[in-house]
Parts: sequence; C-alpha cells; structure tokens
Amino acid sequence: MSASLEASAEAEQALDYDAIVIGAGMSGMFQLLRLREMGMKARVFEAGTGVGGTWYWNRYPGARFDSESYSYGFSFSKELLEEWNWSEHFAPQPETLRYLNMVADKFDLRRDIQFRARVAAAHWDEAARHWAVTLEDGSRHVSRYLITAIGVLSAPTLPRFEGMDSFRGLAFHTARWPHEPIDFAGKRVAVIGTGATGVQTIQEVAKTAGHLTIFQRTPNWCAPLHNRKITDEEQAKIRADYPAMFQRCQETFSCFLHTPDPRGTFEVTKEEREAFYEELYASPGLCIWVGNFKDTLTDRAANKEISDFVARKIRQRVKDPRVAEMLIPTNHGFGTRRVPLETRYYEVYNQPNVLLVDSKATPIQAITPTGLRTTEAEYEFDIIIYATGFDALTGAFDRIDIRGEGGLPLKQKWAQGAQTMLGMLVEDFPNMFMLLGPHTALGNIPRSIEYNVEWVAALLRHMQASGLTRAEASAQAVAAWTEHVKQIGAGLLTNEVDSWMTGVNRNVEGKETRIIARYSGSAPDYRAWCDRVAAEGYRDLALS
Repeated sequence: MSASLEASAEAEQALDYDAIVIGAGMSGMFQLLRLREMGMKARVFEAGTGVGGTWYWNRYPGARFDSESYSYGFSFSKELLEEWNWSEHFAPQPETLRYLNMVADKFDLRRDIQFRARVAAAHWDEAARHWAVTLEDGSRHVSRYLITAIGVLSAPTLPRFEGMDSFRGLAFHTARWPHEPIDFAGKRVAVIGTGATGVQTIQEVAKTAGHLTIFQRTPNWCAPLHNRKITDEEQAKIRADYPAMFQRCQETFSCFLHTPDPRGTFEVTKEEREAFYEELYASPGLCIWVGNFKDTLTDRAANKEISDFVARKIRQRVKDPRVAEMLIPTNHGFGTRRVPLETRYYEVYNQPNVLLVDSKATPIQAITPTGLRTTEAEYEFDIIIYATGFDALTGAFDRIDIRGEGGLPLKQKWAQGAQTMLGMLVEDFPNMFMLLGPHTALGNIPRSIEYNVEWVAALLRHMQASGLTRAEASAQAVAAWTEHVKQIGAGLLTNEVDSWMTGVNRNVEGKETRIIARYSGSAPDYRAWCDRVAAEGYRDLALS
C-alpha cells in the first residue's frame, strides 16, 4: 500500500463520525434523518436539553407561528402529515414543540443527538481532511463533514446597560425564557423592545400584569394575525389539500401561501386600492406583507400609500392620539422591516395599567437593583423582559470558533460581510455545509430547510458514489453568487433601513453599518440556481 493510501486509511479510522451537525432544530433533525438514510454515522450536538431549535428556546408568553401552521410543518413524510392535526391556523409555541418532539420520537432521532452539548470550536485539518469539533465541556470529536443547523435568529442579544446584574427581581431575554411558568398577576413588569417577540410578549403579559411599562426605541408596523381554531371539517380539507398546498409553496416568491399581487399600486383606482388594503388587513397571516401590490417594497410612493393606510388603522385602534403617534413609525415604510403580526396589540395601549415610554427620546441610562433609570425618570419593577432580538444571520456563526484552511477564522473571513456560494458553502472552509446560512432563501423557513437539506444530501450522495471526500466552493462561484445577492438587493426599500435584515444590531459591536446581509430574490429563482449547480455535476465546487 502506498504512503498516501495508508495515510488516508489512518484518517478514516481516526474519524468519530462521518458528519457532525450543530443544532437539533428543524434543519438539524431533518438533516440527521437524511444522513442516516445514506448510511452515514452522524452526531448532532445541541446546546439545549431537547429538540426544537427556535421552538425550544423561544418559549416566552405569546410565542406562535405567523405563517400558517399546516404550511410550516414538514412535508417529506405522508405518514407524518396524516398523523398530526394542528389545532390553530397559527399554532402557539407549546404545540409546535410537541409536534417536533413527536417527529423526534417517530423517527427515533434522539439516539444520535447529544443534548447539553454546546459547540465551542470547529477547526479544519487539511492533512487529515476532517473537522475537529470541541464542545464547551472540552470534549473533542472528529468528523469528515461539518453541517451547521444553527438558525437565522438564534443568537440573542442584550442591550449594554450599566448595572444589569444588579437587578434584584426576575429578568430574562425572550429567547432564554425559564422552563417554569412566570406569574405576572399583580406584578410591575417592564418590556424592553417592540419587535416581533416584543409584540407577542406584550399582548400576552398585558392580560394579567398589575402594571406594564413598555420601552420602545423604534416602533414597528404591525398587522393583525387573525388566528382561530381549526375545525374538524377544516382539518380534513387541509389534509386532502396538502399536495396542492405544498406545490403552491414551491411556486410563491417566499414559499408562503401568499405571494405579491401582479398589479402595481397605481394601476388601480384609489377606491380599488383602498378596498384591496382593507381586504389584506382583514386577511390572516402575512398576506398584507407578502401578498401586497408588487411595487410596495420598491416604489416610495406606493409604499407611502400602504404606510398611510396602516397608520390610519393604528389611529383608529389607539384611543390616545399622543400614544397612537408614538406607535407609528416615521423612519421606515410599511414592510421595509420585519412586520410583526398581532392580536389586539394596539388595544393594549388603551389599558389604564399600561405605559409606553419613548426610549429614544428618554434613553435608558442604567438598570438598578429595583428597576431602571432613564434620563427622565426612575421606575420600579418586579420583572424585566428583554425583547431585544438577535444577532441575526451571522451571529450564531460568530459565537463559535470556526476555522478553515490555514487556521483562517470564519469571523475574519466575513469581517466585511458574508461571502458564500448559495448560502451553503464558503471558500477556504472545505466540507462545511450551512443550512440556512447567510444568503440562502428564507421566507417560510421549513420550506427552505427541506430544500437545503435535500441539496446537501444529494451532494454527499454524489461524493459517496464518486469516492470523493473533499468539497469546497470555488472562488469564482462564491464571487458570482455574492455579486448576484448584491444585485438583486439593489433598489429594495428594505435595504435602505437599519434592521437585522440589513445586518444592523446596535447591541453588537461592529454591526452598526448597513450591508446586503440576506438573499432577497425569489425562492424559485434560488432553487433554479442551486439545481443548475447540481445538474452541471457540481463543477462550481472543487471536489476531490
């Protein structure tokens, strides 16, 4: 046997696993299933104590879907679709977590998942062609492939206030909510932040809190969710319609049941436009955001029309005109940031026990042992809730010491913004595949998850069949895809606004400048590009 073959054989024997997956959310669970089917020895490392990812960590009051439940669940198993009934059109977090635990049980996934196992580092060894993965407990594990299933919004961020450790009451981030119930009855509660999680939390906490104070830095445009229970008759119809529904999700712009209206805003009369807006406002889910006129997010005048409409709705629903104006955004148009969906959120501000504080006009100076202090006043609280969001898209990657060829840190590689091939591969980081990495199609997340998992699985099957053990994105393919992502983002009003979708998070050092942080084209176009790469024999990759 030659020296090179001996070295290769020794490297194979040194492997603990064929593939290591980081994260046991929906993407990690499905990827594990596909790896098993390929005969691979796989291990999933999960920081939490159970499966579910987003739906494990985000157990705050009011957490629920804003895409239709039945369009969100897995579609790969007909048997699974037959067995599970969703109780509501937009399921709450506990139900979703039960569903994902049922999936884990049905496919016996837990035997290959290690819980309480947070990954601290992952280093590529070029000579051995493997990844060395180190957990926070110091244990080290070696695998041929590394697959990240760490999510788009999974790295929570806290504000940088003085005295945060001094508070003597209860305090927690929405994404690190205690497993035991929290009783708000009669309590003085503060919620800091009015993004999507803040909105859901506020409308639930307001039902029982003795007094609720909301600290808002930037108001968001919110729209009604219009949730309701699913009847037995509806469930039967949903089940019969699953094939057509999932086919529609494949065809729409963002894999939702809704897609942009083909008309332009000013192609209809003012009366028709108003009637259409009323129809959207009365429709369930994200229809008003993703099913609006086609030029809503590209034409300023068109965007002003829908913004003015929603502003009128807020003024109708909030009794105090001063408070209503505080809740109407002035620094961005409707839909140019993530649109939170709500259930009587604006009516919360009509309650006598609710106070809205403008924390941009009167910034929070410090957290105190008994509450917090702004530039204008001191407040006492029993509970402080930080609904302050996430270090999105790249944040979860930044928190792991990932190093590629020559010890190059991924964080350094992406210092000026993520550069990827299809959002799934990175030059200089061989055998690393990202599920929902930066620059992948997002939208209705599980639909994107299933596609990306299947794409990675197909590539690995191709490598198995060809006796290949190393895959890396070429420099040319990365440059082409990254430039494409930038080009399709040009002219979008969303990219003129500070938000997690443009890579801005003022709670994170170095993320104060807007970038093209995400793929903003259609999901069908994204899949077409990926399918072309596969159909051409993966020539955009360096395979060996």
